[in-house]
Amino acid sequence: MPRQPQPATRPARRRSYDQFCAGARALDAVGDRWTLLIVRELLAGPRRYTDLHADLPGVSTDVLASRLKDMEQGGLVTRRRLPPPAAASVYELTGRGHGLLPVLTALAAWGAPALEERRPTDAVRAHWFALPLLRALDGAGGPTVAGVVDVRLDEGEFHVRTGGVAAGEPVYGDGPAPRADAGIALDAELCLALGRGDLTFAQAVKDGRIEVFGDGPLAADLRGE
Repeated sequence: MPRQPQPATRPARRRSYDQFCAGARALDAVGDRWTLLIVRELLAGPRRYTDLHADLPGVSTDVLASRLKDMEQGGLVTRRRLPPPAAASVYELTGRGHGLLPVLTALAAWGAPALEERRPTDAVRAHWFALPLLRALDGAGGPTVAGVVDVRLDEGEFHVRTGGVAAGEPVYGDGPAPRADAGIALDAELCLALGRGDLTFAQAVKDGRIEVFGDGPLAADLRGE
């Protein structure tokens, strides 16, 4: 019996709202579940697929691979091969992807009131507190000196870059920085309160709720000296 011809495979069509609206076009690009959280992770700089999967608990490997492919096609991320001895592929944000930083910062501020109580099923990573803390550091009552700040929480350690970043430069990173200009220690609840705008960074230092480490200009500025 002759084999029946197989139907032609149609190219996958990206979902679209098909509306001539800037908001709808933005959601066409980043409205899928997990996309903005992938951007959150890549704001820390280039990441391997396995590292992204580890810091996005709950995402399946198929969904993560699909989202990354869509983000590549949409011009939000690029993939490149690291030279030996690493010999691994990493994903990193393009300039358009980095442009989502203020979107994520505003979204984190809007969602902060929902974090009053941590649920037993909630995963947590220390660097997830970077965006609300950056909002406080770069806002009123924050330091005027730019630099890298190591941040110590009970949940772990990360570092942030205050005073703005150059195009393509990581906004924050997991763990201590290779070379930090200052360090601070505080608890996660205070970090969230700062992000909500309940108090300023300067007020929290004055009240003794933030401990500042270091002797350089940024550390002095953080202490209000």
